Amino acid sequence: MGTPNALNPNRLAEYCTSTLDEHSCPSASVAVVDHSEVTLAEAYGLADVANARPATPGTAYGLASITKPMTATAICVAADEGLLDLDAPVPVPNDHGWPAPTARQLLQHRGGFGAHYDFHYTGPGAADRIDATPYARLHRPPGTAFEYANLGYRALGRLLEAASGRGLADFVRERVFEPLGLTALHLGPTHPGPAPSATRYTADGRPYPPYCGTSHPGATLGWAPAAQLALFAQSYDRLLKPETAAAVREAHPVNTGLGYGLGWCLSLGTGPLIQSHGGGMGGVAAIVVTVPERQLSVSVLTNSTNKAARDRITHHILTALVPGFTPESISPITEDPIRPLSLPTPHWQGTISTPEGDIPLSLTLSPEEDAVRLHLNGETTKSPASASRAWPLQATFPVQLPTADARINSPELSLRLHHEPGNGSLTGVAQAHKSGDAEGLLGNFLTHPCQLHPR
Repeated sequence: MGTPNALNPNRLAEYCTSTLDEHSCPSASVAVVDHSEVTLAEAYGLADVANARPATPGTAYGLASITKPMTATAICVAADEGLLDLDAPVPVPNDHGWPAPTARQLLQHRGGFGAHYDFHYTGPGAADRIDATPYARLHRPPGTAFEYANLGYRALGRLLEAASGRGLADFVRERVFEPLGLTALHLGPTHPGPAPSATRYTADGRPYPPYCGTSHPGATLGWAPAAQLALFAQSYDRLLKPETAAAVREAHPVNTGLGYGLGWCLSLGTGPLIQSHGGGMGGVAAIVVTVPERQLSVSVLTNSTNKAARDRITHHILTALVPGFTPESISPITEDPIRPLSLPTPHWQGTISTPEGDIPLSLTLSPEEDAVRLHLNGETTKSPASASRAWPLQATFPVQLPTADARINSPELSLRLHHEPGNGSLTGVAQAHKSGDAEGLLGNFLTHPCQLHPR
């Protein structure tokens, strides 16, 4: 079976090359699998700019969050083998007396964890490592809401290791990759070869180190060539019992066009089901999409933090191959229109709870300016503020939280706060982070509980 007629390889090459140039992306590798046959596998640009090494169809790329479907498949395999129960409680730190989340809820990002990521660009034991344990605590009752949570997949990896007696990477390799014949797939902080891997680059073209560790490997540390990734997306369910494979595609809505099942995004509404997962981190922008009833899969892998080239190429290919395709069927973005501030009082004070103890802060709102003044750790700064349906108060400040973890690579602070009419307080999260990698390398994203009261 040849490349689908709707996708001309020569025109695709022109389109991909011009898109890479337009968005300053070093390279892209794309693959199409039709009824288990690789009908297109091409690569464009440079996998290693300094050495002028071209990208090839065999080049392995970092996958970032596309690792999650791989870990989810391993969890489902273990459940089918009786090693664990998807609906049994998974013990996690819990300060509120809520029920423990289940593996199913963790797979669906409905386990109650907050947003978090940490990236370590030097080897194990180095000083730049974040201990995720203090952050791996529930922020809401499990099952009540969707929040994309790497920490949930951290908990799943540990659950799998305890149930199987095998390391996460070993179990995924032995029970998922090897049975499918996908031996170029890998989970780890570096790619071991023998196939070369693509060097990862910042949005402005600076190389990342080859090593990138994290506390949540099952959420983040996958590697693959494009064709083998597309084959995985089309064949993973062969490893599962029919009822488990069906459960993977039982999705809770994330937005009007997309839901999230057991490790996969699923389109909602009319038309054929589209199953997908994207990935993005420092030097990685990747996606894999499959249309199960068509037995058609597409993967697009790039080695830049900037997702623009990935998205343009993906939409171009899917528009050609999938009648009626719209970007909303693979986009997890939820529209949350900005609203004016409307809190009952302008003056607030409270604390941010950190692993080093509570840190006091105070806020003064200026609704007429849509701004808020923050006083924290002897420093005062003013930033734009807004409200939305999800957050009655949200603002980002050029202020570093005074903790050892934040000082590693999280120079900014965002507040996302709800108003609790019953007790008059503002509750939510304070998130230490770094906005992109325009300077240095991508930082960490650390979520802390925050509570303020009128003053």
